[in-house]
Amino acid sequence: MAEIITMPRLSDTMTEGVVATWLKKVGDKIQEGDILAEIETDKATMEFESFYAGTLLHIGIQEGESAPVDSLLAIIGKEGEDISGLLSGNAAPAAKAEEKKEEAAPKAEEKKAPAAELPKDVKVVTMPRLSDTMTDGTVATWLKKVGDKVEEGDILAEIETDKATMEFESFNAGTLLYIGVQEGQSAPVDSILAIIGPAGTDVSGIAENFQAGGAAATETKEEAKPAESKAETAEAPKAEAVNNDGGRVFVSPLARKIAEEKGINLNQVKGTGENGRIVKKDVEGFTPGAAAQPTQAAPAPAAQAAPAAQPFIPAGEVSKEEVKNNQMRKTIARRLAESKFTAPEYSLTIELDMDNAIASRGVINAVPDTKVSFNDMVIKASAMAIRKHPQINTQWKDDVTVYNKHISIGVAVAVEDGLVVPVLPFTDLMSLSQIGNNVKDLAGKARNKKLTPAEMEGSTFTVSNLGMFGIQEFTSIINQPNSAILSVGAIVQKPVVKNGQIVVGNTMTVTLTCDHRTIDGATGAQFLQTLRQYIENPVTMLA
Repeated sequence: MAEIITMPRLSDTMTEGVVATWLKKVGDKIQEGDILAEIETDKATMEFESFYAGTLLHIGIQEGESAPVDSLLAIIGKEGEDISGLLSGNAAPAAKAEEKKEEAAPKAEEKKAPAAELPKDVKVVTMPRLSDTMTDGTVATWLKKVGDKVEEGDILAEIETDKATMEFESFNAGTLLYIGVQEGQSAPVDSILAIIGPAGTDVSGIAENFQAGGAAATETKEEAKPAESKAETAEAPKAEAVNNDGGRVFVSPLARKIAEEKGINLNQVKGTGENGRIVKKDVEGFTPGAAAQPTQAAPAPAAQAAPAAQPFIPAGEVSKEEVKNNQMRKTIARRLAESKFTAPEYSLTIELDMDNAIASRGVINAVPDTKVSFNDMVIKASAMAIRKHPQINTQWKDDVTVYNKHISIGVAVAVEDGLVVPVLPFTDLMSLSQIGNNVKDLAGKARNKKLTPAEMEGSTFTVSNLGMFGIQEFTSIINQPNSAILSVGAIVQKPVVKNGQIVVGNTMTVTLTCDHRTIDGATGAQFLQTLRQYIENPVTMLA
């Protein structure tokens, strides 16, 4: 039967997506785990893989086009299968379903239990809340099917949240009697996900009562693992596993799970999916003795094609072109406009003496395998100054001011399509070299469009640096819900007065833009004085 693929929600703020590139075309064979397309969200361009096998029968959104979340993206089914009913609104299947519904109605009414109590040992499993911002979840893969035995601790399914794809385990034992959300489908938090109980138990009435709200008071939720950070931190290294050549290993979530169960080293598995991606069949057919041999060096890439010739425009003729705004551009426009027109902002500027910072950086970078930038020093100094001035680390809400006890600094990174702000969690606990390594890694991911939504969330303060472009001084717009943003200019040589003498000095201008609802002018000024102390005397950051 043909499967309808809809536009996925790939970030917590995504309302529509743009198909950047289709990696498959109508008529192509699709394997589970193949990359169907690259989808541009409001935060990044992300790969979208198929959880179905078959033939790509229809593409609903062409390259460059945008569509709301849950719009028809594609249809996968058997080669030659008639999908006219699906394309015309699924009228015929809907009519059949209506007939079946009418026939089944009396039976369902008979099976409804008048009592609200569940049968003995039957547990209703609901869609868990796996992140603080999650309102809906999508079942990426069911690892159990109806009729399978389930033990406590078994992984039931992989669920896509607004932040990541996470494994969901069972805290009950029994038989999987009912699945309420099929693979690829989404449902709100607390919707019925599955029913587990003794084999042979009739649960049709339970499912219908729950959907109608009748059993809501008696369901037992499968609580999500309390350590969400465990799931995220465990998942990230796996996704970033490297092969023998130092490159990233691309693997589908299901294939990774099977490999873990069988103890297979994914570095030894040769992927047959799109772009060498490891899929389920690669892991299931792998034997240790048949480890993939190192592939020969790829031939040198062909010379890049010459850029397309620009249309000839006669001198003196008025000409213009309309370029469609991508998701990132739309989001930047919306969020910055909201910030500019809702936050009563003001800016404070100081000039810093950078002579000691330049000398200290030279000493630090003389240590083998250590590379620290001036921006890293600014980030570290900002984090330490925030610790002394907690008002800077606040967020405004209509009825309360939120004081963040943790310090997570966002670093603005310019990319081809706009601007992204990856976040350094718990920045104040990092050393200068750790900050440098993390910033370098996140900036590389940003430019390669590999940042995940989780890596761009949770900032409490932001640093924006245009010094590398020769900009000496500028003012940034606050990255809400933060209350402040620091704009960092270039280091310039100029005559300065030291000890009553005019000498050549190195100076850098920084500007702090604050939300006056949470940060008064004197507080912002005191923060800059502390920041000056740390940057002009870097050794004090070690105290």
